[in-house]
Amino acid sequence: MNTLTQHIVSWLQEYARTANMNGWVVGVSGGIDSAVTSTLCAKTGLPTCVVEMPIHQHPSQVSRAQAHMEALEARFENVSRARVDLTTVYDGLVAALPEADDASGGLALANSRARLRMTTLYALAAQRRALVAGTGNKVEDFGVGFYTKYGDGGVDVSPIADLVKTEVFALGAALGVEQEILDAPPTDGLWGDDRTDEDQLGATYPELEWAMANTDADPSTWTERQREVMAVYTRLNRANQHKMNPIPVCLIPEHLRA
Repeated sequence: MNTLTQHIVSWLQEYARTANMNGWVVGVSGGIDSAVTSTLCAKTGLPTCVVEMPIHQHPSQVSRAQAHMEALEARFENVSRARVDLTTVYDGLVAALPEADDASGGLALANSRARLRMTTLYALAAQRRALVAGTGNKVEDFGVGFYTKYGDGGVDVSPIADLVKTEVFALGAALGVEQEILDAPPTDGLWGDDRTDEDQLGATYPELEWAMANTDADPSTWTERQREVMAVYTRLNRANQHKMNPIPVCLIPEHLRA
């Protein structure tokens, strides 16, 4: 086990021990972040339930997720699999909601998929006295806020949230994550098609990592593409501060209390 892997695994083991919880529940999407997170959780030796939760999922995402879960179950005796098909639940929600015909309505429904999955993970975790392990990386969680509030952002622990995406890929290779996952373009899997994160964000993860590390750099040294990327990063970072900052609390002055 390499030093980085051992550090994260030890951190997870200590957190579970301190919280007096039995193990982990991890949603598996077929992407690199969930593959790395689920493998790290499995390496703790604690009971680890990996969960597939399809909602009109693109076939390539389904096949990658299933292959990864099967491989983990074969490698680790402490790993079990669960499949909760949420397609009917999601369709019922869509049918019950007022019809929305604009782009914001489509995004709201995409985010609803993530929130249904969060609810499912916590239901399974409660049954097992387990913790929900988050799969967000540093650029998504603290750079551009590319996650669903109270969806995939609703977790108990975030073992890879201090790693940028390229570091997650490197760790995945070291952990023996399937080559098909290592080769797949990153996607949030919320749209039922094959659109990638780059399609949605307008920049690659290496570009966004550059922007995150260079917000205070001299703009006169940037290329035209770097200026475009910084504009993307800045816009998303500002728009998504409500996800990254603590929930605001209205503090009541003492003289207003009864």
